[in-house]
Amino acid sequence: MTHSDDLRLKQRLLNAYDTQLREEAEMTSATSYDRDGPLWRGKFDTRGFVSYRDLGGFTGTDLDDLIARTIKHYADDDRIASFEWKTRGHDAPPDLPERLVAHGLQAQEQETVMLGEAASLAVDVSLPPGVRVRRIDDQPNRMPDIVRAAAAQERAFSVAFGVDDFVRRIEKNRGLVEIWVAEARDEVVCTGRLEVVPGTEFAGVWGGGTVPEWRGKGIYRALTAARAKSALRRGVRFLHSDSTEFSRPILQRSGLLPVTTTTPYVWTR
Repeated sequence: MTHSDDLRLKQRLLNAYDTQLREEAEMTSATSYDRDGPLWRGKFDTRGFVSYRDLGGFTGTDLDDLIARTIKHYADDDRIASFEWKTRGHDAPPDLPERLVAHGLQAQEQETVMLGEAASLAVDVSLPPGVRVRRIDDQPNRMPDIVRAAAAQERAFSVAFGVDDFVRRIEKNRGLVEIWVAEARDEVVCTGRLEVVPGTEFAGVWGGGTVPEWRGKGIYRALTAARAKSALRRGVRFLHSDSTEFSRPILQRSGLLPVTTTTPYVWTR
């Protein structure tokens, strides 16, 4: 593929991303949402989330007023502890991040938006001896597996992660969320989710994390390949992921392309 072909492919993927994965698609599991100009303002129990495809030409003081109204919208609801305004690197205007910070929102870690054909990731990957990959959310007695998966997720990311989070995702998005693990004997060593986005050609690969002593053995790539194969069986064409510096190289070697960046800006009560 030539450089110009690569650029055209990235632009097609970015157009599909903007068209299919922003606005209403990000409100799928919201408890409620409303509109203010170009913004979709969702509430997800105790947190809020702001989505938009573009800001419709809002700049300067008009954009400041829109940000201020959004803060008031969430601040007026005592149930909301925080909300996220998720920016993308190709969003206009370019001074949006500075304006969000000026209104008191805090920038979080920047990640890379990776996109590509599910078929490019659906390959056979060799696993270390004694390691197997399987889906656990569809098992009749899934709770022991989910408990082990949550513990592995916590070890992989060094961040508290409760069993309730997995259960809530499965129940709220029934039939759309799959939980996958890699395990060595009775130990879960890697976890990851596949989340189908209804009404689109996309599914997301999320939460992929390997415990420290099992990294560098191809396990994360094998778990990604298993999720890609499952996505294809569901009729999904594209996969997407917001990737850290650790997962991006693996996904890129597997066939996903970096098309933009994303930085969450968070307001906390």
